[in-house]
Amino acid sequence: MPELPEVETVRCGLLPAMEGAVIARAQVNRPDLRWPFPEHMAERLTGQRVNALRRRSKYILADLASDETLIIHLGMSGRMLISGDPLGQFHHDHPAPEKHDHVVLDMENGARVTFNDARRFGAMDLTPTKAVEQHWLIRDLGPEPLGNDFHEDYLKERLNGRNTPMKSALLDQKIIAGLGNIYVCEALFRAGVSPKRKAGKLSAARVGALVPVIRQVLRDAIEAGGSSLKDYRQAHGELGYFQHSFDVYDREGEACKSPDCDATIKRIVQSGRSSFYCPKCQR
Repeated sequence: MPELPEVETVRCGLLPAMEGAVIARAQVNRPDLRWPFPEHMAERLTGQRVNALRRRSKYILADLASDETLIIHLGMSGRMLISGDPLGQFHHDHPAPEKHDHVVLDMENGARVTFNDARRFGAMDLTPTKAVEQHWLIRDLGPEPLGNDFHEDYLKERLNGRNTPMKSALLDQKIIAGLGNIYVCEALFRAGVSPKRKAGKLSAARVGALVPVIRQVLRDAIEAGGSSLKDYRQAHGELGYFQHSFDVYDREGEACKSPDCDATIKRIVQSGRSSFYCPKCQR
């Protein structure tokens, strides 16, 4: 499932096509994805200007002139693809419709934004903009890891006394919003922390040191356009390439990249997810 860097990359790719532009025509081709679409979604989107395009955790939020916000979740295979633009920023021609093009937004500027989702685990909803932080998908999320509310004192407080493994604690969306399996594995490796270490047993100094590491891993991934493992594509259709920089993720049995380390990367399963780590470098 796309994590924060992938969603942020998609949001940035959509900005020139959507932010400040009017949705000339919205087409909704099925009644639902993971959940039913809101009633009259096509009519509620058509004719609306996108005042702002922002991100909260793994959700893209399009604030509309109607004072509603379109919440977009890519799910496991969802893609937001851009075609057609009179300024030549995107592909000149609209491709032929595909089977899994579930929502199509034709913008007045000539761009077309298509939500394609083969496995239909994605979602869209409309909610009043002033109440978006109270929406059931968003209300319990923790702070953004790249925002000012995520800092050393906050993380120390939230992890204090927790008996869960570090990997599970960092994946808890109520503690930190947007982190997923890939980037938690990578951050723990860079910080030298074992995914098996109990969160409440890690020293305050080591917990504090995790904050800048998490931020840097996410920034590096965003700069690389995210990680393309299966279905993920950027808004223009290109693959991300951060997967070529993985230190541990999906590298079971390969040599550790740390200088002077002769260990190999191990894989264990925690809460149904694969954790990759170096047993020598991470304690």
